[in-house]
Amino acid sequence: MTSTTRFHYDRPMSRRCRIFRRVCGVTAVMMAFVAAGPAPTRANPYLSKLGEPASTVRAATCALSGGFIHLYAALDNGLFEKYGVKVEFVSIRGSVVSLAALASDEIQFLYCAADATIPGMAAGSDAKLIGAPLVGLPWVLLGRKDIKRPEELRGKSIAVTRAGDLVYRLARALIRKFNFTEDDVKIRPVGGTGQVEPLNAVFAGLAEACLVTPPLDVRGTRNGLNLVYRLNELSLPAVYSSNHTNTKLLKERPGLAQKWVAALAESIYFVEKNPDKSKAAVAKALKLNDPEALQSAYETYAKLLINRRMIVPESTVAGVIEVAREQGTTVRKKAPEIIDNTFAENLDKSGFLKEVWGSELSR
Repeated sequence: MTSTTRFHYDRPMSRRCRIFRRVCGVTAVMMAFVAAGPAPTRANPYLSKLGEPASTVRAATCALSGGFIHLYAALDNGLFEKYGVKVEFVSIRGSVVSLAALASDEIQFLYCAADATIPGMAAGSDAKLIGAPLVGLPWVLLGRKDIKRPEELRGKSIAVTRAGDLVYRLARALIRKFNFTEDDVKIRPVGGTGQVEPLNAVFAGLAEACLVTPPLDVRGTRNGLNLVYRLNELSLPAVYSSNHTNTKLLKERPGLAQKWVAALAESIYFVEKNPDKSKAAVAKALKLNDPEALQSAYETYAKLLINRRMIVPESTVAGVIEVAREQGTTVRKKAPEIIDNTFAENLDKSGFLKEVWGSELSR
């Protein structure tokens, strides 16, 4: 541009110039839309809509466990509210009592290890599995200093809470794996409603070994016990933390079941991307202030056993039912009768999972 060149912004435009400018402006806007592509579609149809009243539900866990990290994180970080679900949260100790509360509609959702509930469901309890964030076994065998390998359990005892519960069944599977009988290795019920009582029984010398899940493994090893064996190596059919509901809710409010599953599916993403907030939720629920223990729980439940699609594996459930049958459960329902994967499958079909994760999840 030379020094004599000037733009006359104050000169009135002719009619032709005004028309030209208007046409060019419209063309520019149209070209911008074309370049940007079509308007993005809403790939999360489950979020609460403006003016939509919230649905209130009662939900429970069947124990206190780091394995419920996704539920704790969702509750503490407002994920259910995003989906228009107001949660009244309670804690119930024990799978049998929890299933009874679900069947009577005292609670509408139960978050519990499916390995603990499947025998009762197969025996006829009114409950269905609608999503499994964790698949596999997080349990580990802790033993006193003279036990370094499972083969060294001969003549020893494994503490469990009570005969017939999940830990008891796992202990039986473990000793069979290593060709022991229950005369070779005693399974000793010590009472209680959780994992702390068997661990304390070992500390007190009432048994030589016990089964726990993270973060209790850290407490045990820190106090002199050996981590002897990881039960995931048993290759047993196992489904851990899972979402349960009852037939009443599925018939009367299936949309609520879909929102519930969507919120927990988003929580899987949230936990993976926000480890500090997620560990804080576990710390609050377990009243635990131990960074090493919290990290152990996070590594196991946010990474090792994670099932991002939440599809309940039917063949695995069938395997759990068969194990329960072998151990004396009267089986009245087959795996397809206690599973409803519709809501988890819809997450993929609707584009929800792709929107949350930013890409297609591998199958």
